[in-house]
Amino acid sequence: MIQLPCLAVEQGADEQGESSRAISFVNDVMPVLTKAGCNTGVCHAKAGGGQNGFQLSLLGFEPLEDYESIVKQGRGRRVFHSVPEKSLFLAKAVGDQPHGGGVRLAKQSEEFSVLRQWIEQGTQFSHDQEVELVSVEVQPARGILKMHETQQLKAVATYSDGTTRDVTQTALFESNAEAMAEVNETGLVLVQDIPGKVAVMVRYQGQIAVFTAAVPVGATVDNLPPEKNFVDKHVFANLKELGIPTSDVCDDSIFLRRVSLDIAGRLPTDEETTAFLASTDSDKRDQVIDRLLRSPAYADFFANKWTSLLKNRRDDASDITSNFAFHAWIRDSLLANAPYDQIVRELLAATGTVIGNPPVAWYKRVKDPKQQLEDVAQLFLGVRMQCAQCHHHPFERWSQDDYYSLSAFFTQVGRKPTGIRGEDLIFHKRGIATAKNVKTGLLLKPAAFGDDVGEISPDEDPRLRLADWMSNKENPFFAKALVNRYWKHFFKRGLIEPEDDIRDTNPPTNPELLSALEQHFIESGFDLKDLVRVITRSSAYQLSAFSNEHNLADRQNYSRYYPRRLQAEVLLDSIDDLTGTTTKFANLPAGTRAIALPDNSYNKASALLKVFGRPDNSSVCECERVQSSSLAQSLHLINSTELKSKLASGSGRAAILAKSELPAEEKITGLYLTAFARKPSTDELNTALEYLNQPVVDYTGKPINASKAAHQNYQDLIWALINAKEFLFNH
Repeated sequence: MIQLPCLAVEQGADEQGESSRAISFVNDVMPVLTKAGCNTGVCHAKAGGGQNGFQLSLLGFEPLEDYESIVKQGRGRRVFHSVPEKSLFLAKAVGDQPHGGGVRLAKQSEEFSVLRQWIEQGTQFSHDQEVELVSVEVQPARGILKMHETQQLKAVATYSDGTTRDVTQTALFESNAEAMAEVNETGLVLVQDIPGKVAVMVRYQGQIAVFTAAVPVGATVDNLPPEKNFVDKHVFANLKELGIPTSDVCDDSIFLRRVSLDIAGRLPTDEETTAFLASTDSDKRDQVIDRLLRSPAYADFFANKWTSLLKNRRDDASDITSNFAFHAWIRDSLLANAPYDQIVRELLAATGTVIGNPPVAWYKRVKDPKQQLEDVAQLFLGVRMQCAQCHHHPFERWSQDDYYSLSAFFTQVGRKPTGIRGEDLIFHKRGIATAKNVKTGLLLKPAAFGDDVGEISPDEDPRLRLADWMSNKENPFFAKALVNRYWKHFFKRGLIEPEDDIRDTNPPTNPELLSALEQHFIESGFDLKDLVRVITRSSAYQLSAFSNEHNLADRQNYSRYYPRRLQAEVLLDSIDDLTGTTTKFANLPAGTRAIALPDNSYNKASALLKVFGRPDNSSVCECERVQSSSLAQSLHLINSTELKSKLASGSGRAAILAKSELPAEEKITGLYLTAFARKPSTDELNTALEYLNQPVVDYTGKPINASKAAHQNYQDLIWALINAKEFLFNH
């Protein structure tokens, strides 16, 4: 139930004027219904008919339809002009009549008075003095708040006649991070004890404003690492504003392991580790980054990322040709460092057959123009358009017209069957590209988020015009979406989170850094390797994961490195590296690594891939990849048949070490170099030696032979390293 202070009046109106003024359905009634929650998706705006036969539009985006529902439908029984209080519309809201939604208004509230006056005045939709809402503003728009401090927000609406109104009591407020700051229905913000940047969305009649606040720790920030590039400049400036000191720069072993996993999806080899740790070159870290970017493993790892997001699925045996061809095209493009805009253009405007032009495989998997527009918008522009298919986007400015005009770019994609089962010829159908808004019936021409792309002739493929718009240097979405996605790859958290939900109501935690990355990416010619190089060369990326007393609670400002569990494919490859074994995959050469798998069908080849969340390639959302921990994962690493067979392999590392004549110290050191890119500490070495020297007995208590005992002991040692957090996490 809402019961708030009296409605504020327009500037220049007195109380008597307010009480006698003509009530506007759009400007007065609809905000009350929205604030009371009547037109939410769980109430009368529920899809499929609303609630108990009473249908309203979601959040009041279709006021004329709502007016018809309230005043004219149900034989007009919802309003009673002669005795407004007896109107079913009011009686249910205040609890005088049974109402599944409970009491939504108090009889003494100003909101109830507004609705009663509207009915009393004849339930008009509009009147002669009707004005239109132009914008809504939140005051203040920015702030610096201490932990546990409060801030009262004020929402001010501006109308077409220049008047303004304080609409705080009927505006909706929502925090983008409730763990950092809560906001109540009156706009009072309460800051919690987590430092960083937080935003509060203010929504009123389809207009949106955002309040952003910095919550500082207040510590002295000095002795910062050296600024290696513009990334450090903006990260450190933000940390200074928030008073959050950074952790120290990580040591060489941690850096080598971290960057090898992040760029190439693999552990560094013993030889690489030994050479790197022994090097005295001042730029040896930059050298490693460049070497990894030149390696085939970089292309394998990022092709694995992109083919998953682009839904390279195998649902039938006939898919194998297109799956392999599409994966190879992505991998080769990354290896050759093709510009990102070129890769996207080749994908969007693909024509022909899979054999002649592999990018057309995407159209095999994504056939419907609506699905095509949704995937393109979310993956390449960071905009989730799914909501706008049925109604105005609740958190953004996108309407149904925006949705269908974007789908119009794909309505001229034609298909013809070929001689290969399951494979189509993709071509551009000659004609005028349009899409029908299923609600209004209007035929819409191609337009990109409201931007006019000009007239498109019947002979021109509209997808090329879309690609031109996307790669334009002034495009506010294309480059931003990519750099934010890659930032998350290396830092665990995007500057905008989720990484594919870029909107005004979800601002970045460091807008200056995001803008600088975006501009650098555009100026580089959409160079993906250069972007990776800039990010990984920064001191911010090379910070230690160990926290200090001030940055332990930091989750979004990159004052330290945020550890994350190895991806399923990387973990399987790492276990193979440490155990000295390989995992066999059907129709692929022996020794193929899990990060090089072309499609989702190989998830069945290893239980570990499924348990640790390798995606099924059914969505363009990174969230399909499971990165959370589970009991099944722990049990798999402790006692699965898959892991035990790798440890016990007669040609595996445990068997080789058991037979080797090398000193035990060297064997243990080799294991630590492989697993952690470092040598064991004295305590670790002594503990391992003590364990290896222990006698092993059988089930009767009799000692087993030395060779078998050594093999078993080395299995146990490798098993212990695999189950260590230092191995399972990139840190």
